[in-house]
Amino acid sequence: MKSLSPAFQDHLLSGATTLCWCWRLTRRDGLVLGFTDHDRDLSFDGAVFEAATGFTASEVRESVGLSVDNLEVTGALSSPSLDEATLAAGLLDDARIEIFRVNWQDTAQRLLVRSGSLGEISRSGKGFVAEVRGLAHYLQQPKGRLYQFTCDADLGDGRCRAHVDGPDHSATASVASVNGRVITTTELAAFPGGWFSRGLVTWTGGANAGRAIEVRRHEVAAGSTLIELWQPMSEPILVGDTFTVRSGCDKQLTTCRDKFANQVNFRGFPHMPGNDFLAAYPSLGDSANDGGSRWS
Repeated sequence: MKSLSPAFQDHLLSGATTLCWCWRLTRRDGLVLGFTDHDRDLSFDGAVFEAATGFTASEVRESVGLSVDNLEVTGALSSPSLDEATLAAGLLDDARIEIFRVNWQDTAQRLLVRSGSLGEISRSGKGFVAEVRGLAHYLQQPKGRLYQFTCDADLGDGRCRAHVDGPDHSATASVASVNGRVITTTELAAFPGGWFSRGLVTWTGGANAGRAIEVRRHEVAAGSTLIELWQPMSEPILVGDTFTVRSGCDKQLTTCRDKFANQVNFRGFPHMPGNDFLAAYPSLGDSANDGGSRWS
């Protein structure tokens, strides 16, 4: 049960209320954004809630138990802090959201109605619809390790421990030409084709500086290096943009051993029985040579 301050309770019982909705978004990088459906900016808890951002919300429902309560927030891309590039870059993915009911004449009178995180976000023109998921959805996420052939660690993390920042596995370059998701450069000819496949490109210059994207394909031809990205960048890639690229891993034991000399930290189960073992059955062998029947 939610509790109200005496002043807020009296305001609600007065019959003439001055209420509005406020939304506070906290991105994974720590940046806090505030929005309100009131006609002027409001502030409380050290955050400024921008007015006229076109935010509206569906009905808020709460259920008993561990089921996930969802609602939708609809808005317009009309704020400098909330635009199409921000959504395309994934900066709001899994952002924490808090929804307040506020007396705009006295923002000390407010109630935290709902908290959760942003789920799926869809865009259409200058508008968007964001799913707000209750905190219970984290309880439905898979935890623990998977019993599988391939490694389940991220390359270079605390479980993998491979050294990928040295000159053998990391390099800097600039864009010589670009065609959609495919960029070419002449500064990576020392690396064989496929070396950076499944790797990571981190932009150090240009409109995408500070953002990273996975590498889908790496090829070398006629002295030029071709790198295809998994997804388009949120901002245009221009000739001369600089980036750092890191080698990739296909999560196989042979790659871990031969490419990174890191098989001691391999986090897969390469010797687990396969489907052939599960489907195997005993067969009666040739008894002519051993004087009796035997299993083979």
